[in-house]
Amino acid sequence: MEYQRIRAAAFLPVPGRDRLTVPMHCLTLPAAWEEPLLALRAGGRPERRGPHPRRVPTKEINQLLRATAPDIVTVDATATFGADRPWLYCTQAYPQPVTNMFVAAWLRNLQRNPEDPESASRLLACFRDLDTDSLHWQARNVDLLEQQPSVNGTANPAPHVYRLLADHLAARIAAQPPYEHGGRQLAFHQVAGLGGARGAGSGGAELMSWPPIEYRTKRGTGTPAYYSATLRVTVRTVPFSPVPRVHLSAGVRRFVSGKVWLPYRKGASVYLLPDSSLVPNGPSSTRFSVATLQWRNGTTEWRQGGAGGMLAAVTALDHIPSPERLVKEADHWIGGRDGIQLAVGHQTAMGSHSVHSGLMPSERRRVVEWAEQALLPDLMPAPYLERSRLARPPKKQLRKLPAIPKKETSPEKLAAILDTHGQISAANAATRRRAMAEALPDAELVGVLLYQSDGQRDRLVAAAEKGLGLADGRAEHGPNSWAWKSPELTVRLHAHPLGALGEPLGRDRVPRIGIEHDEAIADRRRLVAAEVAALRERVPGAQIALVELEGLDVYRGPRRRADPKHAIRLGCADGGLVTQFIRPLDTEGDPEKAAEEAALRAEAAWADALRQLGLRLVPQHTLGELIPEELNQVAFHLVERRSDGPTGKPQFTPIAVLLRPGATCVLGRSADMQEWVPYPVLLKSLTGRVRAEELRSEPAQSALTAAFIKNTLSRLRSTPTLVLAHAQDIRKRWPWLRNDGLERDRLGLDGGPTQRIGLYGKGLRVVRIADATRDETAQWWAEREELTADLAGQQRGGIAKGLWVPTEPDASGRVFYSTADKSSTQTGLTNDDAKLTPHVNPSGRDAYRPTANAWNPSLLEFTVACLQPGDDAEAWAAFVHQQRFSEEYRDALGLPLVLHLARLADQYALPHEDEDDVVDPTDAADLLPEAAVPTEQLFFDFDTGE
Repeated sequence: MEYQRIRAAAFLPVPGRDRLTVPMHCLTLPAAWEEPLLALRAGGRPERRGPHPRRVPTKEINQLLRATAPDIVTVDATATFGADRPWLYCTQAYPQPVTNMFVAAWLRNLQRNPEDPESASRLLACFRDLDTDSLHWQARNVDLLEQQPSVNGTANPAPHVYRLLADHLAARIAAQPPYEHGGRQLAFHQVAGLGGARGAGSGGAELMSWPPIEYRTKRGTGTPAYYSATLRVTVRTVPFSPVPRVHLSAGVRRFVSGKVWLPYRKGASVYLLPDSSLVPNGPSSTRFSVATLQWRNGTTEWRQGGAGGMLAAVTALDHIPSPERLVKEADHWIGGRDGIQLAVGHQTAMGSHSVHSGLMPSERRRVVEWAEQALLPDLMPAPYLERSRLARPPKKQLRKLPAIPKKETSPEKLAAILDTHGQISAANAATRRRAMAEALPDAELVGVLLYQSDGQRDRLVAAAEKGLGLADGRAEHGPNSWAWKSPELTVRLHAHPLGALGEPLGRDRVPRIGIEHDEAIADRRRLVAAEVAALRERVPGAQIALVELEGLDVYRGPRRRADPKHAIRLGCADGGLVTQFIRPLDTEGDPEKAAEEAALRAEAAWADALRQLGLRLVPQHTLGELIPEELNQVAFHLVERRSDGPTGKPQFTPIAVLLRPGATCVLGRSADMQEWVPYPVLLKSLTGRVRAEELRSEPAQSALTAAFIKNTLSRLRSTPTLVLAHAQDIRKRWPWLRNDGLERDRLGLDGGPTQRIGLYGKGLRVVRIADATRDETAQWWAEREELTADLAGQQRGGIAKGLWVPTEPDASGRVFYSTADKSSTQTGLTNDDAKLTPHVNPSGRDAYRPTANAWNPSLLEFTVACLQPGDDAEAWAAFVHQQRFSEEYRDALGLPLVLHLARLADQYALPHEDEDDVVDPTDAADLLPEAAVPTEQLFFDFDTGE
C-alpha cells in the first residue's frame, strides 16, 4: 500500500482574499538626494550612463540595520528615490535622531577613498546639500497581497510583498504561545531579515527558538553542544498560477562551542539578543540582531565594524564583545552576560558538530502545523498533491539483487540465495561491460592509479574487478599492472606512486594569494602534465587517472591555497586524462570501520570514473506511444566561477549535454565547439578556462547563452528533442525561465518577443525544473493516518516516492512535482526520530536523537512549458520523473540524469566549491537538493572525502 497524496508546507490566501492591509511606517529617500549620492559614490570619476536606472547600493547599511536595528525591514539592495518607492519599513516610527545617525554612517561609507582630501571635501558637500532633517517616517496602510500586472497568468507580487508579508506572518507566529511537545517548550523569536529582496529571489523572514537547546554527549558529562529550531517564511509563486503562496520551512541551527574557526574568505553569522538597544536612544527589541564575524588580513573583525567602520560610527561596538575575545569563547554569552545573549552560527566548513542537521517528517510536520495556526484566517493550507496516474518506475536494465538475510537461516537456503546473488551480479556486470565497451574506442578501458598507499591502490583494483565482473577474465595481476579480458571489454590498470605531485602547493609555506599562487598552480600543472605524458608513453591508450589525495579536511582556511587538486586536474587534462579523486584511508577511529568506508569510497570512485568516461544506462520509460521514439534529451548548464575564488580566475562557459538514442556514449559541447564531442572530451576542455574580458557584463553573457541555445537547437530540429533546464542554474542568463517569463508553448531566448515553439522545430519540448534551493519549492510530508487510520491526530509524517499533481481549482495542468524515497544511507533512522523535544515512538522507545543526520527528499517542480499539439503534459512530466532513477546510482538523483551529468561538469572548472560571502548555517541539509552528485555522496563526497 502506498500513499496517494502528500502535503506541502505551502499556504494560499483564502478564496476572495485579494488584500491584506496593515498599518506601517515607511521611509523614502527624497528625489533630490539622487545626484549628490551618485556624485559621492562616483568619487569624482565620471559615471557611466546606460539604459538602466542609476542606483546607490544599500548593502552595507542594510547589514548595519540588521545588526543594530532588527525591527527595521529593508526591501531593496539598492536605494531608489521618490515617494512611490519606500526603502525602509517598520511597525512603529523609528526615532529620528537614530535614523539620521544611520544615514550619516552610510554616507561616510559611500566614499571611495576616505583618506583622500578631495573625497572628504565631497562628503562635506554632500552633507551640506542633503537635508537629513527632511527624512521622516510616514504612516501608511500597506497591502501585503498587492500584485502587479502579469503577462502569463503567473502571480506577480509587488516587490515589497516578498519581505513585508513574510515579516508580518513571522511576527504573528512569534506572538503565539510556545511550541510544546514531549514536555518541552520552544519559544520562537524573530531574526532580523536580510535586505536586498527583489522578486522571487527574496530572503523572506526567519524565526529561531531561544534559549538554545543544550545537548551533552557521554551520558550528559561531555562538552555541551547548542542548537535551536528555525522557521523560515518565504513568499513564492508557481508558474501559470495567479495566486502567490507562502512556504514554511522548519530546520535546525547549530552554534559554536568554545573556539571559533572562521572559514577562509567567509563570514560567520552572530545572533545577538541584547537587553537594550545597541545604539544610543534606539528602541529595544525582542528580535535577534545578526552581525557578521570575519577573518581578514590576519585579524578577526566585525564586518563594517573595524576602525572607522559603520558599527563603530554608530557606537555599537561598545555593547558587544570584541572579536578577539569572542572567537576564543563563543559560548560564553549564550546564557546571557554583560547585558547580551549571543551565539555564533556553526558551519559545516568549521568541522564536526555533535548535533547534526535536519528534521525528520513527523517532527517537521508538528512544527509547521503549530506555526500555521498563526496564518489563519488570512491564509489556508494549499490543497494536497495527488499521485499521478502515470507514476510508474522506469524499465529495469539491471536486476535487483536478493537480500542476504542477517538472521540465521539454513545452510541450504543461504547457499541458494548466494548462488542467485552471484548469477544476478554477473549478469548486471555484463550489462555494464557492454555499455562501457560501446562508449570507448576499441572497447578498451585503460586507467592509471596515482596512489599514496598500497591499501587504497588495492581497493581501487578490487572495485574495478567487482564492478565490471572481471574476476574470471584476469590476465595480469600486479604488483603494478593488472589486466582483464572479457568478450565485451578489455580493462588495463597501471599503478604509479603519486609522490611529490601530491605535495601541498608551496610545500613548506602556503603560497600567497595572487601571482605567487598562480605560479604555484602553473608549476605543479607542468610537472603533472610532464609526468602524465611520460606515463602515457609507457601506458598507451590511458584515458583516466584515479588519484589518491587528501581531502578538504587537510586544506582548511588559508591552507586551501596549498591544495594541489586543481593543479593535478589541470595537468592530467593537459595530458589527455580525465580524473577521479579518492581520499586516503582514515587513520583515526575504528580501523575496521575505516577500512569498510574506504572500500565503499573505492567502489564509488570507480563508478564515477566509468561515468566520466561516458558510461550510459539511460532510464527506459514505460509510457509507450505517449513519448516519441528516438527522443534526444538535452540539458543546458552554465559553468561559472567567481574571480574571488582560491585561484582568482573567473569563468563563464555555457555547455550542453546530450543523451542521443543510438549514440555510443554521452555527448556534450560548449559554446565554442562546432560539433558534439564525447563527454570526457567536454570535461577536459573545461579545465583552466578564464572568462573573456568581453563577457564581464550580464548582457554579454546573456547574449552568448541565447546564441548558444539557438545554435544547439537548430542542429536538433529534425529529430524529437526534449530540453531540460534547471531554473536556479540558468535563468539568470535565460530570463524566459523565470516564473514571470514562462509562456505556454512559446519560447523566448534573446530578450525579444517570445515565439511559437513550432518555429524551433516540430519535435521540440521544454521542461523547466526548480528545486528547493531558497525554499522555491516547499517542504513536504505524507500523512501516516492515510495508511493507518488509527494514527489520526498523532501528527506522524512519512516519505513517499512519486510524481504528484496539484489539485488547486486553478491548476494549470502544466506543473507537477517529483519526490524520491528515503536515502539508503539513512538505514538507522525512522520518520519519528526527533531532535527538538523529547519523543517516544509508537513502540514505546526513546526517539530523541539530536545526533541523527536527518535528511528529507526535496520536492522538485516540473513545469512542462512547451509542448507540441496533442501532447499529454502529465506524460512528459512522468518521463522526466523516471529520468531521476538511473540504475547506476543507489538512490534517486536530485535532478534528471542529463541535468545531473551537466552539473557534474562543474568539477572540471575547479575550484568547484561555492565561494559564498556568508554561509547561513541553517539546516544546510534541507536547503540543498538531494543529489547534485551521485546519491552515494549525499552525506559524504567520495571525490573529496568531505
